[in-house]
Amino acid sequence: MIKPLLSLVGAGPGDPELITLKAIKVLQRANVILYDALANEELLNYTPAKAIRQFVGKRFGCHALSQQEINTLIVDHAYKYGHVVRLKGGDPFVFGRAQEEIAAACAAGVEVEVIPGVSSAIAVPASQMIPLTCRGISESFWVTTGTLQSGELSPDIQLAAQSSATVVILMAMSKLESIMDVFKANGKKDTPVAIIQNGTTSKEKYVIGKVSDIYFKAQYEGLSNPAIIVVGEVVRLHPSLTKEYASFGSRQMMIDGKGI
Repeated sequence: MIKPLLSLVGAGPGDPELITLKAIKVLQRANVILYDALANEELLNYTPAKAIRQFVGKRFGCHALSQQEINTLIVDHAYKYGHVVRLKGGDPFVFGRAQEEIAAACAAGVEVEVIPGVSSAIAVPASQMIPLTCRGISESFWVTTGTLQSGELSPDIQLAAQSSATVVILMAMSKLESIMDVFKANGKKDTPVAIIQNGTTSKEKYVIGKVSDIYFKAQYEGLSNPAIIVVGEVVRLHPSLTKEYASFGSRQMMIDGKGI
């Protein structure tokens, strides 16, 4: 007797080794895998040879299926084949629309489990040696999307730009210039910015600048989504800027006697 089950699995930030052991075990017993554009296809090697694998990716300007079609597919496959894995880039609950899929599955009587993943919001800056928090520099961080469902700039950007926190903005390259204008308007034109495209993968590219010039640098380097934008003083800790940052670190060590 077929038991319908949906497993929402975080695929991690891109590097196929940055997936949890529990996620691998779930993939190994899946009957169907519905995977996103940001999930590394190498992870499909963990799935059974007889498993059904279907790309249902969504990315800015390119949707293989609508969200409603994906929801319907999950329910249909769960009742027909049993165990369905929804493989999502990063973590399912960080801008992954997981709750919509959970609601659809539960409404249809399909059991649901969630396997958390390593979020690109944290792992990608870390891969470039950029900490999101650092004592004496940044005590907190924001993670936000650049746009609303309508395509308009998220009002959270305005709030984040007023903060002293590190700001991490996901999938927002189409709004990069507008976002930097918001930071400029809040007196942040000299705040350092890093943009990392295809983070943690062999295709990784990055550019570092300031709020005032990062848009032009990104254009020159041809950076686009999928990318992470990091705005904040912690960007100065990137290895390419450590000499420039040394004087700040020395001053901080003099202040508290313990370093940063």
